Amino acid sequence: MTTISATSSSVSTASTSDSGSSSQIAQLTKQIAKLTEQVKNLSSSGGSTEDVQQQQELLQQQIELLQQQIAQIEQQQAQKALQQQQQQQSAAETKKEGVNKPSDTNAIDIYV
Repeated sequence: MTTISATSSSVSTASTSDSGSSSQIAQLTKQIAKLTEQVKNLSSSGGSTEDVQQQQELLQQQIELLQQQIAQIEQQQAQKALQQQQQQQSAAETKKEGVNKPSDTNAIDIYV
């Protein structure tokens, strides 16, 4: 009887910088490549077809989970970029108002 072994991996999805996210994505991509290689090598392992099929299913599930983690990290990066863009826009709008460029709410009427 062939034993089924599956490697599990856990990756924290909270990152503090884009380089951290990029390195996480690279690490997950390497894990996906390793798992894909294992799936390819299962047919030549010589085990029973049921065992090989079970192992393939487990490896495919792990690959899908890793792909979901990559998608989640990419989504977080997109959200961060959007937030930074909104902050930059609001900062630019704030700079437009003031003494030299008064707005409707920030104007002084002087009558002489």
